[in-house]
Amino acid sequence: FQLYSLGTPNGVKVTILLEELLEAGFKEAAYDLYKIAIMDGDQFGSDFVKLNPNSKIPALLDQSGTENVRVFESAHILLYLAEKFGAFLPSNPVEKVEVLNWLFWQAGAAPFLGGGFGHFFNYAPEKLEYPINRFTMEVKRQLDLLDKELAQKPYIAGNDYTIADIA
Repeated sequence: FQLYSLGTPNGVKVTILLEELLEAGFKEAAYDLYKIAIMDGDQFGSDFVKLNPNSKIPALLDQSGTENVRVFESAHILLYLAEKFGAFLPSNPVEKVEVLNWLFWQAGAAPFLGGGFGHFFNYAPEKLEYPINRFTMEVKRQLDLLDKELAQKPYIAGNDYTIADIA
């Protein structure tokens, strides 16, 4: 695999799963990491845009088959790898749905954390009270939901560690 990424929350998710797969004995999960310097605009270069037309990290290139497969968006990469290796994703359909519920919950909730709260609190040129308060409230709501779920079970989707936990 070729992983194009950086040490951001979304980038690290894929690295964690690849390392977990290697630790579990899946030698085919070996990967080369290519750092994308997002502050320098590497993600807008034509080679990277071929991997992810949205110019966001991470992106994965799987060269293990007869055709190269590009995969982008961190949740999709996690799902792709879990299905490819048959690991960190239950085979039981009901359990799998619960993992996917939480995987996609995370993909939907995360923009409020970094893209919303993080942006307006840390990076916006002007501190505006309304968006900071709005995103603060939403982050607290999402974290409260997560806390309540984890109080009932060892992992977010049940009794086993899955890609939903990695996300």
